[in-house]
Amino acid sequence: MGTLSIGAILVRRIVELEGPFLDPTEICAEATPENLAPHMDWLSPRALCPDTGKLIFSFHSWLVQSTRHTILIDTCVGCDKTVEWHAPWHQRQDRAWLSRLAMEGVQPEQVDYVFCTHLHLDHTGWNTRLLDGRWVPTFPNAKYIMARDDYEDSQINDNLVYRENILPVMEAGQGVLVDTDFQLDDEIWLESTPGHTKGHVAVHLASQGHHAVLCGDLMHTPVQCAHPEWSAVFDWDLEMARTTRRRFLENRCADGQLVLTAHFPTPSLGYIEAKDDTFRFRYRGE
Repeated sequence: MGTLSIGAILVRRIVELEGPFLDPTEICAEATPENLAPHMDWLSPRALCPDTGKLIFSFHSWLVQSTRHTILIDTCVGCDKTVEWHAPWHQRQDRAWLSRLAMEGVQPEQVDYVFCTHLHLDHTGWNTRLLDGRWVPTFPNAKYIMARDDYEDSQINDNLVYRENILPVMEAGQGVLVDTDFQLDDEIWLESTPGHTKGHVAVHLASQGHHAVLCGDLMHTPVQCAHPEWSAVFDWDLEMARTTRRRFLENRCADGQLVLTAHFPTPSLGYIEAKDDTFRFRYRGE
């Protein structure tokens, strides 16, 4: 997608993985072939692979260079991580994501902040790297911004994601726990968007009269714009996720702000528009 300008803020997408991921019903239980049939003319082939029948997902970070800071929003799957439920992610050795970050002129030492929209494994993987048998922060000079509610839930669960991706950041003194209305400055702030997780947040970018919002896992696939009532099977609270998603879609439809998604296929950004009694996602450039 190249470089996106939000006023004076520059945004780039750093892709780790993109391609067919899971069957639609493994994402949204309601996404059966019968229910998807009315949408196939626009859903496939871009967002649903006609050969495999799987939804096409992108796993990427957003590199944000504001007038003051270099920021990464979400850090994908990472390397050497324990992901036994999904073999392609388990103990990955592909470090191309770091090379792609370097190709954009950014070394790990130059990152000022890492924002986590939530603390699931595919959004926190490059928070840490394995060095001499121990997990250390990948970005040694960065503050890692995490919603307090999500951190506390992760701490209670004490699972491998917490131990590999979160705890080492806290032990290094680089984690910053914030409320879900946290504001870094007049260009970057959070919006509480609970449902996928308790402390899930969207990230707003604003500069020179331009505005964009990064929605995290508030929605995973464009079909959830047509069906806001379809929550992901991964959601912490399905009903809360439905309510939050509809409110977000209504607001973006009204204000026309550019939406940068976490998993929609290339280019992963676009606009929310009204369609009949629901919504559609229009990719930027269409």
